Amino acid sequence: MTSEPLAPVASEESPARLPLVQHDPWLAPYEPVLLRRQARLEQRLADIRAEYGSLSKFASAHQRLGLNYDGRRRGYWFREWAPAAQAVSLIGDFNGWDRQATPLTRTADGVWEVFLPDKEYQDRLTHYSLYKVHVVSGRGAQDRLPATLRRAVQHPDTKDFAGQVWKPAQPFVWTDQKFRVPNAVREPFIYEAHVGMALEEGKVGSYLEFADQILPRIQAAGYNCLQLMAIMEHPYYGSFGYHVANFFAVSSRFGTPEELKHLINEAHRRGIAVLLDVVHSHAVKNEAEGLANFDGSGHQYFHAGARGNHPGWDSKLFDYAKPEVQQFLLSNVRYWLEEFHFDGFRFDGITSMLYHHHGEGVSFGGYEAYFGPEVDEDAILYLQLAATLTREIKRSALLIAEDMSGMPGLCRPLEEGGIGFDYRLAMGIPDYWIKLLKHTRDENWNLHDLWHVLTNRRAGEKTVAYAESHDQALVGDKTLAHWLFDQAIYEHMHQDDPDPVAARGVALHKLIRLATLSLGGEAYLNFIGNEFGHPEWVDFPREGNGWSHHFARRQWNLADNPDLKFRFLQQFDAAMLTMAKSARLLAAGPTRQLHLDSENQVLVFERGRRLFVFSFHVDRSVPDYRFFVPAVGRYRIVLNSDDAQFGGFNRVDDEYVYETFEEDGVNKLSLYVTNRTALVLERQ
Repeated sequence: MTSEPLAPVASEESPARLPLVQHDPWLAPYEPVLLRRQARLEQRLADIRAEYGSLSKFASAHQRLGLNYDGRRRGYWFREWAPAAQAVSLIGDFNGWDRQATPLTRTADGVWEVFLPDKEYQDRLTHYSLYKVHVVSGRGAQDRLPATLRRAVQHPDTKDFAGQVWKPAQPFVWTDQKFRVPNAVREPFIYEAHVGMALEEGKVGSYLEFADQILPRIQAAGYNCLQLMAIMEHPYYGSFGYHVANFFAVSSRFGTPEELKHLINEAHRRGIAVLLDVVHSHAVKNEAEGLANFDGSGHQYFHAGARGNHPGWDSKLFDYAKPEVQQFLLSNVRYWLEEFHFDGFRFDGITSMLYHHHGEGVSFGGYEAYFGPEVDEDAILYLQLAATLTREIKRSALLIAEDMSGMPGLCRPLEEGGIGFDYRLAMGIPDYWIKLLKHTRDENWNLHDLWHVLTNRRAGEKTVAYAESHDQALVGDKTLAHWLFDQAIYEHMHQDDPDPVAARGVALHKLIRLATLSLGGEAYLNFIGNEFGHPEWVDFPREGNGWSHHFARRQWNLADNPDLKFRFLQQFDAAMLTMAKSARLLAAGPTRQLHLDSENQVLVFERGRRLFVFSFHVDRSVPDYRFFVPAVGRYRIVLNSDDAQFGGFNRVDDEYVYETFEEDGVNKLSLYVTNRTALVLERQ
């Protein structure tokens, strides 16, 4: 069902039919492409419903494939889709790993199957039993892990992965029936986290430890969304979970499926929604653990030849045109929503999916880049199907796209001509901050550039703003805090230490986060530990570091120590979120610039009911600083980055009430604007 590229067609004189084009007239020449995308989706849905009855029934491959218990017939069915295979058998400790003992029979649709009745197998195929599938093809014979495997475990000595029968005597009992995403998440404040590296100890953390030790911190900090990385099973721990092998398997490094359910259930009890960082953009190329060359054809799940390999990621690329691949991935979406009660997804690598060039070395300067022959229309159709399915299963689920290309309509509803996501990540913002700190002296910061970068986004498409995520914290780069403090992060973080480098770092870390939150989008994201300026970087155990966990953990003691400056950064983060939530800041619409003073490095703007005054000047503090405000009245400070509780110098009186006055025919306020300070005011 691969289609020809949907090339742009010149717009006719008739008015735009799609709301997406009505909103953005520059899309008018490409409306025929958008309409054909929409029509293609409608046709695919019609075909699916005609054959399967509904999209959700189509997305149930995991209920047929793999190892599934049949209570009516009393036994296990095992099925595997391997159309090019010559023979398939099930092997495991239940049959002595005998490759001839349990052969499968091929059906007409390329699925191999066998039934394992309880009367013969109930004492052999039990909870914890290990198994694999043996596949014989034209390129030889291999022991493989089933495609829809629910649990993979690694042998501690051989490091070999095997499937594990998972049938606990007591099913997990959910208590989150009253949890509703819209009630908990009016605007998303997202805490991005990795379970394994979340503990202080130099070890791999568990789901239970995260639930008990980290969730209370996330709740206390004010975050209402938890975005979990590395949940889908991956053979290499250091891949951060982005080279997935087993798409339906909960990573056993961190515990059992029930323990992950406990974590999510506990998050819901605390009023926190949980998003899965889902990786459908590519898959690990490993054949021993993953899907690559599963049936010997070389193009079962992935594109054939060079197109099936990602040039930069050393991984395999799905063929989204294949109905079976669509079904596999959509079933994966349904599985995580239903089985584990996830509240939505952050789709990784969307840019790579959307374009044949994967966004590598490409600058997206004009609209033609989004509608020309380099666009993978099959991937767009898959993403539209995934958005449709997600809404069918969980209407309130959140969908976030990791896209740096700015594809128009990515985060607009399908009926408007969009692709159906809710938010896109503002990937340019963290890159901007890092480049600024690396290459520009503080006194040379250009506030016009700062304003442009933080406010430049597609109107009508919601954005997740962030100053840094896991990408910026990975080995090879440094956290914002480390860029700001440098060696002072080790030597001058005592609260009484007057070191000027540390003072600068504390001040700018607060300003960068507040500017990002208030200007950058309609949602906000923080990576675990960065709320208190976690130092250094993230580096997982590997041969190059002696398999050390030293940099693959979070040093919570830094934030908890009352004698260190890290607590100031953490306290500011919580106060910043409290301020934003109390004002519904992220839902308040775009910001309005009121004043930009390059000489004094002062920026003033309003968003919703909040007035923001930023001074980025290195050393200049200005008394009686006057600027225009649109509304007459009395103003009071609701957040002051210079407050002593945030590691500031207490130079501004938070209790003072500021009244507007008229000067030169306009309403103005007068404030004492101190250097490297942000003030947030509210009109009473």
